[in-house]
Amino acid sequence: MSVDLKGFYSTIEDKVMDVSVKFLGAAQSVTGSKYLLEIDHYRLLIDCGLFQGLKELRLRNWDPMPIDVSSIDAIVLTHAHIDHSGYLPRIVKEGFSGSVYCTSATAALLEIMLLDAAKLQEEEASYAHKKGYSKHKNPLPLFNTKDAEVALGLLNGYEYNESIALSEAIQIVFHDAGHILGSSIVKLLLNGQQQNKTIVFSGDMGRYDQPLHQAPSVITSADILFIESTYGNRVNPPKNTEEQFAELINEALQKNGCLLIPSFAVGRTQLLLYYLYTLMEKRLIPSTAVYIDSPMAINTTSLYKKYRRYHKLTLDQFKKSSIFDYEQFRYYRNQEQSMNLNELKDASIIISASGMCTGGRILHHLYHRLPRQEDTVLFVGYQPAGTRGRKILEGAQKIRIFGMEVPVKCSVRHLNGLSAHADQSELLQWLGNFESTPKMTFIVHGEIESANTLKEKIAETHQWNNVVVPKYLESFQLFTKI
Repeated sequence: MSVDLKGFYSTIEDKVMDVSVKFLGAAQSVTGSKYLLEIDHYRLLIDCGLFQGLKELRLRNWDPMPIDVSSIDAIVLTHAHIDHSGYLPRIVKEGFSGSVYCTSATAALLEIMLLDAAKLQEEEASYAHKKGYSKHKNPLPLFNTKDAEVALGLLNGYEYNESIALSEAIQIVFHDAGHILGSSIVKLLLNGQQQNKTIVFSGDMGRYDQPLHQAPSVITSADILFIESTYGNRVNPPKNTEEQFAELINEALQKNGCLLIPSFAVGRTQLLLYYLYTLMEKRLIPSTAVYIDSPMAINTTSLYKKYRRYHKLTLDQFKKSSIFDYEQFRYYRNQEQSMNLNELKDASIIISASGMCTGGRILHHLYHRLPRQEDTVLFVGYQPAGTRGRKILEGAQKIRIFGMEVPVKCSVRHLNGLSAHADQSELLQWLGNFESTPKMTFIVHGEIESANTLKEKIAETHQWNNVVVPKYLESFQLFTKI
């Protein structure tokens, strides 16, 4: 929606806008998404993610922001994953008090995820102090529950395709990214006195032809484009996911051991339950107890029932009122139930968080399951460099958990087909919807090899040459006097 700005500016110099961007995260890395736009005197932060993975990246979470955070006017979140939203309580702790914009489903997820993240921060600091494995005499959490509660009070939730005015000259619109519940592509509309400009942030892109979420919305134009590149250097094999998953499950259960699946609580766990339900109903795997040991995943599953308009899984597809109420699914909320699972010896399946094995209940499951030859750990999502999950996948003989070295003797398997990220071919397919070449395209949220490969593929496939892989803390002038 165009806005008439006549009479709004006081001088001829005020009739134009200068626009720049500074990359505060997810630049040549796949974590910590934060992009600071300066639109004249208006400061807008797109995403507010926590750095995860490598220690050198995680340490950035403790660095002061390169600007006064109280000067940021607003924050827009593409979705609720912690690497896009988890720094929000910290930035509030440092003095940010503006409005935060996201979809309604993202706001609902954040009520679960930010409080959980705060709890983990507090617990890890307390445990490090108790065990004495921190180099700090009195280790403190990055943020606490109070900080998360204050951050939640700043959220404003909207629907897809709704025009939202941030100022007289700035509007945003959320479009479905098809990645997780409520995930969005953000279209930023700048209405200048002389011309209008459009900036598009892909957020994390979902996949095509998936059972849970819609395909990413079609975008046909942008003056400036920010595109993620998590899988910019790979194409997921076109194999039947159900058959692959069934084969891996049967292999694990035939050893009469436990199949442990580290899983993201949002989106991935619900997709796993869909496949497990389907495979058991088709009798392609044994009817087996599945323990969902993640309060966050359980709470998120309830949101999939509430926000049905945000996904394409309809309940009348199934005999049950909901696949999530299947009799083989056991939801474990409290810690005592979780600890009791360590005693399981018979064939069973445990799904627990976090998906990258960076914290949460999965750690005590790994502590007990990694040394058991009859057990299997199955990874069903991307594992960034430096995470425990990546180290296990790459064949580490020992993994450090709770300050102790744990031997890896169990089977380790990986299933690619469940990724919620578009692969290289799907990213190129989405970019093919553009009717004209953006003035500039920034490749973000990918490790450097992935980002550079996607850059080459975009030039080869679409003949876009003004494509940049920005560096951390690098700045660019996007528009002058619009």
